[in-house]
Amino acid sequence: MKHSEYVACDGLELARLIADGQISAAEALAAARARLEAVNPAINAVIRRMDTEADTAAATARDSTRAFDGVPFLLKDLFQDYAGVPSSYGSRALYKAGYTPSRHAEITQRFLAAGVTILGKTNTPEFGIKGVTEPEVFGATHNPWNVEHTPGGSSGGSAAAIAAGIVPLAGGNDGGGSIRIPAACCGLFGLKPGRARTPGGPRHSDLMHGASVEHVITRSVRDSAAMLDAVAGYEPGAIVRLAQPATSYLAALDRPPSNLRIGLLAESPLGVPLHAEALAAVEGTAALLTDLGHDVEYAAPAIDGLALARDFLSMWFVYAAHAIDTARADTGAHARDFELDTRAIAHVGRVLTATEYLSIHSRWQDYRRALAEFHGRYDVLVTPTLAGPPPRIGDTQLPGWQRGLLRPLLRLPSARTMIRSGIVEQLARESLKHVPFTQLANLTGVPAMSVPLHMTDNGLPLGSQFVGPPGSEADLLALAGQLEQAAPWFDRLPTL
Repeated sequence: MKHSEYVACDGLELARLIADGQISAAEALAAARARLEAVNPAINAVIRRMDTEADTAAATARDSTRAFDGVPFLLKDLFQDYAGVPSSYGSRALYKAGYTPSRHAEITQRFLAAGVTILGKTNTPEFGIKGVTEPEVFGATHNPWNVEHTPGGSSGGSAAAIAAGIVPLAGGNDGGGSIRIPAACCGLFGLKPGRARTPGGPRHSDLMHGASVEHVITRSVRDSAAMLDAVAGYEPGAIVRLAQPATSYLAALDRPPSNLRIGLLAESPLGVPLHAEALAAVEGTAALLTDLGHDVEYAAPAIDGLALARDFLSMWFVYAAHAIDTARADTGAHARDFELDTRAIAHVGRVLTATEYLSIHSRWQDYRRALAEFHGRYDVLVTPTLAGPPPRIGDTQLPGWQRGLLRPLLRLPSARTMIRSGIVEQLARESLKHVPFTQLANLTGVPAMSVPLHMTDNGLPLGSQFVGPPGSEADLLALAGQLEQAAPWFDRLPTL
């Protein structure tokens, strides 16, 4: 199968060709491998191959009732564990220890049940805590549209692999924008389902109070919808059992929406000026929505963006501390085996008392209430996905002189000294400066998506974010399908 033929297909089309006998699953896998070997040295998207597992899956792909039977696929090397295959989570500590889970994550099991052929794992920042993919242990992943720029994070390896034509879809997860950010950076579609819509267990169910969810990044909207049909649903031990939609998510694409009330937010909630390209992207999206018959006006939820960012980061700091502690318990790793930035964030997370953390978490309901009031007036909130074009590799790293100051501060007994120093707060603010819009959907648990509707003058993609009310995945997908028809992006591919 020629590469040009391979990349002309989304996942569902590849599955159809395999089911009809026009190609074999082995031929599709060979095309994926050939592309992997051709481009991965330039983009560093795939950090672990699974050749034996892929060969076995391709040889046994015989069930045409599975939506993605025989379709090449990549797991994100974070939470999407595959039994018997090492998981690194972007961390030197886990990599050095050869940490190997003994069972599949539930999301991995459901990917497999959908028929995919898993050929490897993709790069991610350490424990997924950054919006770029530059782990020290594996090195930076590069954006196929311009290898000097980031593909975003934390699902940056998956997004880069899809944009480069290795696979039509790949696994991702999203705790603060980690599906939507790389989708926006790489010209792809990325849906973050709502809380508990997809499984996170058995080890990470309801992670970060449900702020983090599992799904995929795709080139086509229908692949995302069909995979959501395959993986959504209750898992034992989940905190809630959500009602299933009246029809399938894929069928929702056959019913384009009309006359939606759309609120447009074109200012950073952190008070940081937007890049002209981000403003052009969201204003172009507003014009397209208007042309499609929707009512668009400037409006935003009554939420203090800086307060939400502080509360999100407090949860993020505690998560980093928990991730390090869990990894050390699993592997016996030393503190120095973790990245300096991760250790600094975790150090701050440990100083928060239980009552302080409970107070922070209790404010999440205020954000949910404010967003619900907004959705009482508007069907969808539209924002830029990013505050500007994808940054250059290394641009979001803490300057060397500040990193030098972190080491002695980490030896102090109280992280409150670090907080007073302002260094870690600056680290956090710098990391959110480029991505101030995505955390709202995570803290409130609602579905949100990034749609690739803009290209910058420098040839880099830039997405627009759509935030819906609880349970609106089908409605968002229907809107995305309408936008895909009006402004197609599937055939827009980078040239490496």
